[in-house]
Amino acid sequence: MEPKDRPVPRKSLGSGSSIHYGSFVNSLSSLTPKAEEKEKPAISPRRAYVAVAVLCYVNLLNYTERYTIAGVLPNIQKFFSISDSTAALIQTVFICSFLLLAPLFGYLGDRYNRKYIMIGGLGVWLVTALGSSFVTESYFWLLMLLRAMVGIGEASYSTIAPTIIGDLFVGNQRSAMICVFYLFIPVGSGLGYITGAGVATLTGDWRWALTITPILGVVGLFLLVFFCPNPPRGAAETHGKGVAGQSSYKEDVKYLLKNKSYVWSSLGVTATAFLTGALAFWMPTFLSRAQVSQGIREPCVQEPCNPIDSYIFGAVTVVTGIVGACLGSGLSRRFRDKVPNADPLICAVGLMGSAPCLFITIFVASASIPATYVFIFFGELLISLNWAVLADILLYVVVPTRRSTAEALQISVLHLLGDAGSPYLVGAVSDAISRSKSATPEWSFRSLKYSLLICPFVGILGGLFFFITSLYIAEDRKVAAQLVEGTPSPQQGPASVPTMEMSTEGIK
Repeated sequence: MEPKDRPVPRKSLGSGSSIHYGSFVNSLSSLTPKAEEKEKPAISPRRAYVAVAVLCYVNLLNYTERYTIAGVLPNIQKFFSISDSTAALIQTVFICSFLLLAPLFGYLGDRYNRKYIMIGGLGVWLVTALGSSFVTESYFWLLMLLRAMVGIGEASYSTIAPTIIGDLFVGNQRSAMICVFYLFIPVGSGLGYITGAGVATLTGDWRWALTITPILGVVGLFLLVFFCPNPPRGAAETHGKGVAGQSSYKEDVKYLLKNKSYVWSSLGVTATAFLTGALAFWMPTFLSRAQVSQGIREPCVQEPCNPIDSYIFGAVTVVTGIVGACLGSGLSRRFRDKVPNADPLICAVGLMGSAPCLFITIFVASASIPATYVFIFFGELLISLNWAVLADILLYVVVPTRRSTAEALQISVLHLLGDAGSPYLVGAVSDAISRSKSATPEWSFRSLKYSLLICPFVGILGGLFFFITSLYIAEDRKVAAQLVEGTPSPQQGPASVPTMEMSTEGIK
């Protein structure tokens, strides 16, 4: 047997290993083909683009379904006769199941066939989302249960889909594809408001609005089965060879907690999620109450309620999401090579810049609705700078074999401390304030107005988290690249080497 044909032994790097970092790097040298060798990619470019299109379509449906509830919230409150805080629980239970199950799907996504996991999760999502449309007035608890089960399906998809894109593309091409994927978050969210309000108005029953996305989801399930591949982990960085990691979940978590860029950016993402969760859930209702308090509109006493605010806010969300994500991703690609910490700085400026816009939005609503929409536009635009950039940060500071776990833990944290609690927190504060005086349309508006003041302060805090991330991002990105490319870091010692086995074998 020729030396080049001999199998390379796999080496486990436990805490007590005597193997130095240089030896670890040498074992990884086969992950990067020599410059003169031209490897055929594991997935053809055409198939990779088709896969991204399929993943974007399902992502669109996920967020459309998620915010359909917000688009018909006044109707739901009238239908079940529930308060602000109770209504907010509909979103909270969904997000809670989402965040609790995300770590499980992250663990599975780093070890098993990601395509099958997404297909199974989407199947659960379709059945439970459709079941929500059959709930009657006396079964509010059933609606809560079904919304919690919808979170199971979405947790399986959201933790895995970005990692598949990360294994199909690399560099600026990956940034562009991630940007396209995350464009469908605001587009789907906006369509959720519009679709929900529109269908409820046409049919006179908000429950019909919950049937649209499950029907379209059947198409998404078919597309996933036939057109979405399961590329080897790290395929894009290793010219199709892939990276196979064998490490325990505890070791994965320890690795991520030592990654300062990952930790601080996750806190920044949490602040972003807090803002988007609170604003997405309450802003149409806030605008409606503002107009009632000014005498522009009569209070809603019977469903279907006036849907105009859901239409306008949905359209603003779509436009600001597309423009903001493209602008943020474009700035990232333009300045990343010149300014190594450009990405977290873009996120920091976006969140801190949104704070004064949100503050003005809240107080100008009692005087001018058009001016309110102008400041909502700029506030959402600045927040939307973050999403595509945030996803890219995670993909380049974390090694391929731990990306699903990294996505899952980040999702759990951002939902636990972000949009899982923010709608309920705002609703609970609003209820507490409203109880201090007799119930009037004017006081109902003011109580929600004062509770939304939490949002600008969270925006400032999130900006600070991203500024801290900018201090560590260049070094953490370099270390992650070196672990895959096989180039030793002169400052890297054995103690900080992640404990895992790596090979060029793709995980099937």
